[in-house]
Amino acid sequence: MFCFLHSDIWEKQGGMLNFVAISQVMNIKIEESWKRQLADEFEQPYFGELVQFVRSEYASGPCYPPGALIFNAFNLCPFEKVEVVIIGQDPYHEPGQAEGLCFSVADGVPFPPSLQNIFKEIEADLGRPVPASGSLRRWAEQGVLLLNATLTVRAHFAGSHQGHGWERFTDAVIAQLSAKREHLVFILWGSYAQRKGAVIDRSRHLVLTSAHPSPLSAYRGFFGKHHFSLANDYLAKWGKQPINW
Repeated sequence: MFCFLHSDIWEKQGGMLNFVAISQVMNIKIEESWKRQLADEFEQPYFGELVQFVRSEYASGPCYPPGALIFNAFNLCPFEKVEVVIIGQDPYHEPGQAEGLCFSVADGVPFPPSLQNIFKEIEADLGRPVPASGSLRRWAEQGVLLLNATLTVRAHFAGSHQGHGWERFTDAVIAQLSAKREHLVFILWGSYAQRKGAVIDRSRHLVLTSAHPSPLSAYRGFFGKHHFSLANDYLAKWGKQPINW
C-alpha cells in the first residue's frame, strides 16, 4: 500500500510547514469502506506516481487542504452512507479556506462567491436563511459526498495539481458509486462536472445539471433550478431521509 500524507507529518521550520516522513511506509488514511472500494486504485502505478507528486508538492511549499484533510470528504461520508454527490473541480487555493470538501470553507472564513450563490439558491428554493458558517461538514455527515475532481492544490495556483492522477482516481469513485449503489442524486454544476459525470448510470440514479454557481454563470442557468428540493423529493420517493440543507 502506498504511503500518504496525514496530520502527523508536519513540522514548522523557518515559518513554513514542511513534510516530514515519520515512517517509511504508511497506509492510506481514508475511511475503511472507501479503502475497500478503492483498493484496486491504490495499487495502480498511476496512484503511486500521484502520491510521490503530492508529497513533493507539500514538501516544497504550502498546499491545500492540510494533509489530514485530503480525504475529508470520504472520511465524513462512508461509501454505504452516500445519498447525494456534488462534484467540484479543485480545492480553494488561498490560506485557511480548503477543508477537503468541495465548495466548503472552514468556520469563520468569508464565503467565496460560488458558495454565496449556493446559499442564495437554497434560500430561494427551500426558504432557509443563509447560515453563519460556510462549512458544509453538516451536509457531509448527512450523506452528501462533496467531491472535488482534484483533491489537492498548490497555494495561490488554481488547478496546479490537475493532470497528475487525481482525476482518474475520482472518476473511479464516481464509477463505483454508480455501479454499486442505487437511487443516488448526482448534482453536476457546470460543464466540467457534467463531463465528469458521463459515466453515471441514469437508469439507476437521478442526475441534476445546471450552470455553475460562479458569478460568471449563476444567472445563466444556476439560479431557479431547485436542485436542493428536487434532490430531497427524489430521496423521499425512495424512502430515504431528506438532506437538511
